[in-house]
Amino acid sequence: MSPAKDSGVALSRTRKQRKRFKRKVKIKAKRRAQKLEKLKERENVTPLVKKYWLQRYDLFSMYDVGVKLDEEGWFSVTPEEIAARQAERCAGAGVVIDAFAGVGGNAIQFAKVCHRVVAVDVDPNKVQLAFHNAKIYGVEDYIDFIVGDFFPACTFLKGTSFIRNSGSEIAVWVKHNHSLFQVAQAITPNIIMYLPRNLDMLQANAFMAVFSSLGC
Repeated sequence: MSPAKDSGVALSRTRKQRKRFKRKVKIKAKRRAQKLEKLKERENVTPLVKKYWLQRYDLFSMYDVGVKLDEEGWFSVTPEEIAARQAERCAGAGVVIDAFAGVGGNAIQFAKVCHRVVAVDVDPNKVQLAFHNAKIYGVEDYIDFIVGDFFPACTFLKGTSFIRNSGSEIAVWVKHNHSLFQVAQAITPNIIMYLPRNLDMLQANAFMAVFSSLGC
């Protein structure tokens, strides 16, 4: 091989080595940044949400891609697998209204199997987080986000397919949902409600009485 060819091969190898080296440096820098971000995030986890943080991949399987939650979102969001099963029950529906969307756990899963989702929440920060999380899952174009109280907003939501309601404290939940079901029935007869696992049989019977009185 001539000296010119030797120098050309050597130059080519040098360029490849530089590219590999730069790629490795970028990968290491990215990993360091991710590690620091996770450490910083863990430091900011309050005692109230610590146990939920340990279950973060149950809440959002794509958590590491950049999912964001506020403190309330940690313990109020529906775990992803449960949300997906709920969504399967109304697959193909025209429009699903998530009456209390929170950080978007249910809305995201509904958007995967339904034509359109309307995500309503009174907290602007939660709506912003829900939109961000929907982008992570690539379904933001299938969800309309509304900042506002569901009760006055429902006047404009008639003719849709499903209402999903997610409750909070059991003490006020039955009374609150009685009025919510009355409002929701004016929009659609198809209503989904996610009951917490700590609901006992007495409370379940109370719910059944409510449903019967509403003709559900």
